[in-house]
Amino acid sequence: MRKTLLRTNLAVIGLLLVVGCASAYAIKIELGGTSVSATAEIAPRALPAHGNAPVTIRSVTRLKATDGGTPPALKAILFQFDKHGSVDTKGLPTCNAAKLAGTTVAQARKRCAGAIVGEGLGRAKVNLPNQPTREISSKLTFFNAPPVGGQPALIAHGYETVPTPQALLVPMTIERVNNPRYGFRVKIELPSIAGGYGSAVLADATIGKTWKRGGKTVGYVNASCQGGRLQVQGSISLVDGSFFPGTLVSPCHVAD
Repeated sequence: MRKTLLRTNLAVIGLLLVVGCASAYAIKIELGGTSVSATAEIAPRALPAHGNAPVTIRSVTRLKATDGGTPPALKAILFQFDKHGSVDTKGLPTCNAAKLAGTTVAQARKRCAGAIVGEGLGRAKVNLPNQPTREISSKLTFFNAPPVGGQPALIAHGYETVPTPQALLVPMTIERVNNPRYGFRVKIELPSIAGGYGSAVLADATIGKTWKRGGKTVGYVNASCQGGRLQVQGSISLVDGSFFPGTLVSPCHVAD
């Protein structure tokens, strides 16, 4: 299929809606026959002006075909996170792919309970040959993984039963970047779903964990409030070459 890139000109049929709500901003983009919507929320909203406090990040991404069919499969997701934050893994247990291989959701969470830093839900539409379209879902779990090249790392775990039961593992490295607005970048290469017959329609994930260290509560993800907002830039690429960029903002204010 012809590669499609979202641009701001009349040659592209696209719609971008940025809707302010109580705690997050939402983006919806329609391009060709595919609609992508996303929200990001960072909580709590009351944060220190200097130094960092533990936060959780929730992102929800939905894809659909505008004709009601199945959207193209996800290929990759790229996130850049606000530089007014940090990732802290000191003293946090890790889990590697060998421990998670072949595990169900319950088995993975039991085997590496101490390394869990987030959870979520994924849904996909599946079109197996000579079968009606069906929707499958899996709980998602995010585990703190051993560092990669000195950078923090994660492994996302899901479990599918169609066409055969298997664990899906997605390794991610949290790269530090030097950007005027962003300080961290994560690129997620998506595996094929249901043997290549599935297309993701929902990815809902919440990342954040706190624990005690030296009598003090510390967080896996931490942030401060600068300029009244925390910002996430993302882009989604599909196997048909379509590319959807967007910027999401979560309001914040300085804690009393």
